Amino acid sequence: MINSMTGFGRAVKETDGRRITLEIKSVNHRYLDMSLRAPKHIGFIEDAVRNDIRARLSRGHVDVFVSYDNFRSDARTVMIDKSLLGLYIEAGRKAAAEYELVDDITLANALRLPDVTEIIEAEEDRDAVTAVAREALDAALDELCAMRKREGERLLGDLEKCVDSVEARAAAISEREPLVVEEYRQKLNERITALLGDVKVDELRLATEVALFADRASIHEELIRISSHIKELRALMKSSEAVGRRLDFLVQELNREFNTIGSKASDAAISANVISAKSDIEKIREQIQNIE
Repeated sequence: MINSMTGFGRAVKETDGRRITLEIKSVNHRYLDMSLRAPKHIGFIEDAVRNDIRARLSRGHVDVFVSYDNFRSDARTVMIDKSLLGLYIEAGRKAAAEYELVDDITLANALRLPDVTEIIEAEEDRDAVTAVAREALDAALDELCAMRKREGERLLGDLEKCVDSVEARAAAISEREPLVVEEYRQKLNERITALLGDVKVDELRLATEVALFADRASIHEELIRISSHIKELRALMKSSEAVGRRLDFLVQELNREFNTIGSKASDAAISANVISAKSDIEKIREQIQNIE
């Protein structure tokens, strides 16, 4: 079953005081293109995230957004710049003595002085954080892939209708093909009779001219290739693999065959069917731009 390239997934996983919130979304793209946004201090998860995505997705532009919270008691420490604090206190006492001010410096006041305290994030356990991130990613990918599958099923229904229509147009052209030659023979005979009157028509020359026209206007090979392309299209639409690029190639080939038929056609009914078929092929082409 074909999959769409459009999807979204979200998951939150927490283990041993470490919590990862991960969102992933994908849209159309010719290849697999990934973008990861995560806090700088856990940027080491990127390789694992990219590898896990490659294992499950083949095409699409994928955006991954990661937020991280560490609730562990050893997650951060507070450092006090004692030298700077000493300078503040010394300067304050001098000012108090000079201007006869009350020295009311307390520990709470001192710690609020600029640049005296600094909160330092502890170095993260790479293995532990990566494990939580991969767990969240796996759950988010499950959701995203389920959405891509549902969208693929909808696309498949639309594609099947269009392919049925193209096949019907090809069948109508195939039925019309032998009649075109016979009609040409009759019209040619009528024109010759109108020009020559009672003069007997050279049946051999007439047959030769009709044969030449039939050869020039023959679309038998194009119809055979169209039938083959449609058969391959149907097989690919049932495949569980990534088939978007192959479908795109087949649609180009289908369009080329109908263009050839249109250039050879000297029949209004065939031309009308070619136009309708090309309209359906364009619909297919638009749809498969979103197929993985």
